[in-house]
Amino acid sequence: MGRGRQKAKHTKIARELKYDTYNVNYSALERELGHHDDEYVDKWADQYNDEDEDETSPLSSSQA
Repeated sequence: MGRGRQKAKHTKIARELKYDTYNVNYSALERELGHHDDEYVDKWADQYNDEDEDETSPLSSSQA
């Protein structure tokens, strides 16, 4: 009995996603994205070795 309800709920949600139209405020999205720098900055980059670095680097020897 539970599977029938579950399937009906999933079918209902799928129909809503397929047929409903959503209004997107593109100007607000553009303003939000415009405040960020164009260049991506990885704030965690200095904590991990690069994949192409040698295993004898100072970071890998101190972690062993």
